[in-house]
Amino acid sequence: MSRTDADLAPLVRPGAVAIIGASADPTRIGGRPIAYMLRAGFQGAILPVNPNRAEVQGLPCYPSVAALPLVPDVAVVAVPGAAALQAVEELGARGTRFAVMFTAGYAEVGEVEAQGALVAAARRHGMRLLGPNCLGLFNAASGFYPIFTASLEGGLPLPGRIGIASQSGAYGTHLFAACRARGIGTGMLITTGNEADLAVADAIGWMTRDDDLDVIMAYVEGVQDGPAFAGALAAARRAKKPVILMKVGRSAVGSAAAQSHTASIAGNDAIFSAVLAEHGAIRARSTEELIDIAYAATRRIYPVPNTLGVITISGGAGVLISDAAEAAGLPMPPMPEEAQARLKAILPIASPLNPVDCTAQAFNDLSLIGRFTESMIADGGYSSILAFFTQIGGAPSMAPAIRTQLNAVKARHPDRLYALSVLASEERNREYEADGYLLYEDPARAVVALDAMGRLGASFSEFEPAVPPIGEPVRLPKATPSEAEAKRLLAAYGIATVPEAVCTDAEAAVTAAESFGFPVVMKILSPDILHKTEIGGVLLDVADAEAVRRGHATLLARAARHAPSARIEGVLVARQIKGAVECIMGIQRDPVFGPVAMVGLGGVFVEVMRDVVFRRCPFGEDVAEAMIRSIKAAPLLTGARGRPPCDVAALARMLSRLSVFAAAAGPRLASIDLNPVFALPEGAFAADAVIEVGEAG
Repeated sequence: MSRTDADLAPLVRPGAVAIIGASADPTRIGGRPIAYMLRAGFQGAILPVNPNRAEVQGLPCYPSVAALPLVPDVAVVAVPGAAALQAVEELGARGTRFAVMFTAGYAEVGEVEAQGALVAAARRHGMRLLGPNCLGLFNAASGFYPIFTASLEGGLPLPGRIGIASQSGAYGTHLFAACRARGIGTGMLITTGNEADLAVADAIGWMTRDDDLDVIMAYVEGVQDGPAFAGALAAARRAKKPVILMKVGRSAVGSAAAQSHTASIAGNDAIFSAVLAEHGAIRARSTEELIDIAYAATRRIYPVPNTLGVITISGGAGVLISDAAEAAGLPMPPMPEEAQARLKAILPIASPLNPVDCTAQAFNDLSLIGRFTESMIADGGYSSILAFFTQIGGAPSMAPAIRTQLNAVKARHPDRLYALSVLASEERNREYEADGYLLYEDPARAVVALDAMGRLGASFSEFEPAVPPIGEPVRLPKATPSEAEAKRLLAAYGIATVPEAVCTDAEAAVTAAESFGFPVVMKILSPDILHKTEIGGVLLDVADAEAVRRGHATLLARAARHAPSARIEGVLVARQIKGAVECIMGIQRDPVFGPVAMVGLGGVFVEVMRDVVFRRCPFGEDVAEAMIRSIKAAPLLTGARGRPPCDVAALARMLSRLSVFAAAAGPRLASIDLNPVFALPEGAFAADAVIEVGEAG
């Protein structure tokens, strides 16, 4: 299992590195790390190992690990099969702390036992493995490049404080090279391959503690150790280090590809997104977006609350930006009316609302840019400023004066986030960036990045949630229980259900119905019929005693016809609730992250709109209420269209207790389905309950 507190200092800042399978050819897998480190000026000892050579790329070469003149902190293993296992044994015996396993042909092609043998050999000696099937890593600050990527032929990484953690070596180096092409510095890359030992979670955990890094980019195909991964994200959030992550495997085809590539469990994509949201990590939808957001994060300004003010010389661009902001959910409040009047007095043809359009008149009076931008901050109070200047921002006749105007504003308001959409020369762009501006040719991309900075700020400033209660251990039955038994189990945890009675004959059903008051609900009761509506096993609006008798016979007949082998325990008669808002709550056991709770509005909202949220279990009532209020249709619970507000606190109490129940039930709990849950002005009640239980281990 991964330990996200692993000390990776010897791996990323070694004093000595051995290359097992060293090559004199700088283009071969065993030769590239040596060539790159020599080129970058690595100051540590480089120790080639190859029994067939006395010298490699100008360095003394040793015939075996045993012959090395000192113990390397880390070794690159670039030999195949049995030789790789032997190398791990010999390195561990010498006291090497880490091995970077270039060698492939393990779990990614089904050779799980061979991979297990590698791990066992390393663990016998207390050595950690990166890989196998791993491209390597780099630490640009020290010139350490135990990696065989061809990307470095195009140049070394630019100095910078972004770290990259990637399961895929090729994609990780693609990110670094794309950043280099955009002038963005990436100080560290760690690729993890098959993750037989060290994983992306370990890399994120280390980068969180590394003082040389401020921002973490990550690429994940699947997670094997959910708690370790979540722990690494939590640590990054506490350190106020943004994690911007791309997770692939959303689709069935993509998930299968991830499995074959890294032998990982892709898991449920919605649950993965929920884990990221829980810890404030940003999920990027494309490589471009991943880099855009990481680039913005290098400014280390995370505005709370985040509002966008736009200054533009183009009304059309203003509309485009406004559309992008609405899609992202980034507020663009209008300028105060008094400020609008003052701007109108300066330039009658201006549109001072927000976006603030100073029009092409800026060509004649560049001071408009400074005066309008100053008003947007001083009067409008916007925390993020986006300026669309297109080609005038790069024009030699205008750019210097624009910089002067903007820099004066920026000097007075250094705590704001400034982005420019300009078309300019590389030299001019570097000048703007040196002044502290973010540059995006496409202003819509700037909006997405600025919105992400606000989301990061909100996450960093949130209070830690209350510690969830610890529940008494749950004793699950040997097999999936009936609805009545499921409700008894949940009631012991304080989960309220609709008043009901188990009836074994028609007259008992009539007595129960009369005690509740008509109309009532009647349901077939069987541990073998979990989805009762599919066989017509639920009757609503049963209005009188005779209808109860007919209903009892109808339910038994339908069960006999559709599920003749089902065990029938009787009929449930329940009070029929009127005037409630229907909700759904549930638990599913994710193979990576364990029990996960779900809540949403019932009926069409869950079936069609998929308006649900997820959270790992357990959690307290504060988190439960935040989940409920985050549902898009939450206004239906809080009094929309004149309806009386529902008891959200009661719903939150039920959801929290359900999460504690799930955590206490252990791994045999497969799922729970409470549908519907009736939310009333006073109280909340589960009308149906299904608990699915797995086999005893």
